[in-house]
Amino acid sequence: MTEPTYPGAEAAERAAAMLTAAGMPRMSARVMMALVGSPDEGYSAAELAERLGVSAAAVSGAVRYLQSIHIVHRLSRAGDRRDRYDLIDDGWHSVLTANAPLYRMLADLIDAVADENPGAPLSNERAREMSAFFRFFADRMPAFLDEWDAERRARSDADQASGTSVTPS
Repeated sequence: MTEPTYPGAEAAERAAAMLTAAGMPRMSARVMMALVGSPDEGYSAAELAERLGVSAAAVSGAVRYLQSIHIVHRLSRAGDRRDRYDLIDDGWHSVLTANAPLYRMLADLIDAVADENPGAPLSNERAREMSAFFRFFADRMPAFLDEWDAERRARSDADQASGTSVTPS
């Protein structure tokens, strides 16, 4: 593997390693972090492959995964036959918002498993704790996202007032 040469390459590779340790597929984590440091027009699959020192097939699979979780999108440019890829603006917020109902349903299903396993008190206790956590998470998610929206608006307002706001072209 060649050493990556895109902006922030070392920090991006370290962040990708952290995401991989947390369970994200390794190549998807590397592609996502390369896109964090992408030029404003994004990267083509060939550019990502070159920058990461991997095959186009590896990039293709990673991009497909990142598109499926709604973190990356394809950019088409008039006159350019190659698709380009970039992070979706506010992608993590969208992913969390879209998945919020999942946590309560998951808690209900975990409770159903525990209900059918009364002969294993330790397993049952773990399941109940897990379902309680998912319910807590589901309950707190709307307030958490509202708080983030308020924080983001305040930062944007401050940036505009100071003249440091960056408007995408």
